[in-house]
Amino acid sequence: MSINSNIRLTEISKQVKHAAVAGMFYPSDRNELSQMLKNMLESAKNNYPPPKAILAPHAGYIYSGPVAANAYASLYPVREKISRVVLLGPAHRVYVKVLALSSASHFDTPLGEIEVDKKSMQQVSKLPGVEIFDEAFSQEHSLEVHLPFLQMVLEKFSLLPVVVGDASPEMVSTFINTVWGGEDTLIVISTDLSHFHDYQTANQIDKRTAEYIKQLDYEKIGPQQACGCRPVNGLLKIAKQYDHNISVVDVRNSGDTAGNHDRVVGYGSFLLYEKQSPSDQEKKQLLDIARESIQSGLKNSTPLKPDISEHAGILIANRGVFVTLEIDHQLRGCIGNLEPVYPLATGVALNAYNAAFNDPRFPKLTAREFEACDISISVLTPRQEIKFTDDTSLLEQLLPGTDGLIINKGGRSATFLPAVWEKISIPKDFLAQLKRKAGIDLKHAPDQAWKYQSISFSTEDSN
Repeated sequence: MSINSNIRLTEISKQVKHAAVAGMFYPSDRNELSQMLKNMLESAKNNYPPPKAILAPHAGYIYSGPVAANAYASLYPVREKISRVVLLGPAHRVYVKVLALSSASHFDTPLGEIEVDKKSMQQVSKLPGVEIFDEAFSQEHSLEVHLPFLQMVLEKFSLLPVVVGDASPEMVSTFINTVWGGEDTLIVISTDLSHFHDYQTANQIDKRTAEYIKQLDYEKIGPQQACGCRPVNGLLKIAKQYDHNISVVDVRNSGDTAGNHDRVVGYGSFLLYEKQSPSDQEKKQLLDIARESIQSGLKNSTPLKPDISEHAGILIANRGVFVTLEIDHQLRGCIGNLEPVYPLATGVALNAYNAAFNDPRFPKLTAREFEACDISISVLTPRQEIKFTDDTSLLEQLLPGTDGLIINKGGRSATFLPAVWEKISIPKDFLAQLKRKAGIDLKHAPDQAWKYQSISFSTEDSN
């Protein structure tokens, strides 16, 4: 029985959805489950960077667990950053019209309870086709088998669980887009691949399906290719729209893991990475936003406030970004945010305004100066921590001309964008000048360091 999706979810008292398939799909004993997960994750491939989204299987752990582990192992470097997981899986037990939510406040596994994200629940409950339908979750394994993996690899997170029924790619993609979030949010799509073919036939079908997924060709993926085709198609539609990338991590079947070769089920693990570079059109839009924000500052003393609902793609993705102003190739202001705390369009507007009027090194930009001003925008990739013992080992991991660098020691920190290599080309000098900027003694190595890259473009390029 469904419940009106407009219910005031914040008023629900604690209601735990207990595990339904513990002891069947995975061990019900906490210690046995932990050891099993640990063994699979330690044996997993670990050479993939952390993704934005995961596609992974949902069969019993002896069958699909090793394949799923190859996706989940990629999350260890960001286990403290991810605080929300949006988990979508297909309905196996009951018919679901479109998208089903649970009224539970917590989901329970042998590893403990996971709190449901009430704020996200309120947000998506207003979308068409979304309803609270607890029966869809009562015996559903497609979501539950992922929870112990998530509990094992992440520190602490809230959960938005969704059972996907007879939903179009458009409906699913709208749902996922609504909760896409920044680096704190992970999207997980639960799906197995082909079912009950002989080993050779399954290999052929699953190989083609993996290629469809990699090519974002969601229209060719139906129930014969993947039991979770509907959530898969919704994610791939977003990926195609915004030019994201999919990496194929592992494709096997039950005949490879724990079953015979007569009737097998296919499994695959895939990782989605967000597009990092704006298109030429998006670059133009961002430069226009920067100009308009400075013009707003000159006229109204306030920055432009872009309407995010009017934008799409990378412009609404949370990104670190710097805006630099130059006149006759001389610096006239530079402000940015290293952390992806704003949608890119918002970050560009704020940083352009602050570079023009709030950089403490310069007076406020005048209208006459603005006419001669060249605007540069640097969109940052997610930063990667550098493990090092001294300055030499730090510099060995830095690629001159490509990597930006952040250092920190005793709370003092500073960064150089990759563009700084054009003026300081010798790595030792690059680090020394960055230490001076941070106020760090040149004799001492930083406590922490991170590298990142940037995609830079300017009004000068477009002239």
